[in-house]
Amino acid sequence: MAWIHAHHITEEQLDAAIQHVINAYNRFALPRYWGSGRHAAADGTKWDLYEQNLLSEYHIRYGGYGSIGYYHVSDTYIALFSHFIPCGVWEAVYILDGLLKNASDIQPDIVHADTQGQNAPVFGLAYLLGIQLMPRIRNWQDLVFARPTAGAQYVHIDRLFGPPVDWDLIARHVPDMLRVALSIKEGRIAASTVLRKLSSYSRKNKLYQAFRELGRAVRTDFLLRYLHEADLRATIQAATNKSEAFNGFAKWLLFGGEGTIASNDRAEQRKIIKYNHLVANCLIFFNVFRMAQGLHILQQNGQTLDAEALAALSPYGTAHVNRFGRYELDLTRQPPPIDYALLAHLPTDSL
Repeated sequence: MAWIHAHHITEEQLDAAIQHVINAYNRFALPRYWGSGRHAAADGTKWDLYEQNLLSEYHIRYGGYGSIGYYHVSDTYIALFSHFIPCGVWEAVYILDGLLKNASDIQPDIVHADTQGQNAPVFGLAYLLGIQLMPRIRNWQDLVFARPTAGAQYVHIDRLFGPPVDWDLIARHVPDMLRVALSIKEGRIAASTVLRKLSSYSRKNKLYQAFRELGRAVRTDFLLRYLHEADLRATIQAATNKSEAFNGFAKWLLFGGEGTIASNDRAEQRKIIKYNHLVANCLIFFNVFRMAQGLHILQQNGQTLDAEALAALSPYGTAHVNRFGRYELDLTRQPPPIDYALLAHLPTDSL
């Protein structure tokens, strides 16, 4: 197994396997009760590494030595993409990569995150890429809103607003900004690479400043909506809760070595994160398959299924999984047939 892992398994192959599971999962009817697939939440969690390791860093926010597993989780609970990033990197740099590299049948265009997943340039770049960035921002009241013009005044909320947007700067650099966005769309350069390079010389880089000004305008519009719409706040909270729940679910599955990644090789560390992502998605797929079977039996026995109750279910259950049991390799064993159409005809207003 170690020889096969070293010589025949690559990150690209693991991503392809993950994509295959996601596409199969998307054929089930049950996840439709959990989300539309248009939303995804990005969040990171620290994976422990040995302290005596040149690649290991101490993370101030999480505490301890390690690196960050960064996941994009659909509102249907399945994880779409995973990164392995070093500590000390602003997570917002990677928030767009997961959506752009995701080649599965689930294609969200709205991404949620926590405070680490946002800043003004990311808002600007996401806007040009056609992605709606809607993060859950801690202490958002400390952010300064952008005025559309210098003379704009507002009743009751004027103290929230600071300097106006520099529209002239944006207008001068629109061609360059669009070229950057098109290069990212075509896959010629990663969004994270652009954001890292632009922020390295942010005080002198006019292109960075133009993205920041556009981002200030877009973020102000989002924050005003966030203040006004309770449903939007509830949607963001629900999406980020799913992402955080997936972090715990994935860590529960990496139980060997007390959850510490033992490899000192960065490529191996990235592959371990991908393996764990694949196993987590496989268990999510299995859980939904069994849940659909059980619900279908109840329906066949005359039980009325409540659509609201179905929407409250989660495929992150682990009580039925014996991680330390006996494992047998039986190459003649055939999996049971999968009926993706179970619950497909259940009306959404069934009570």
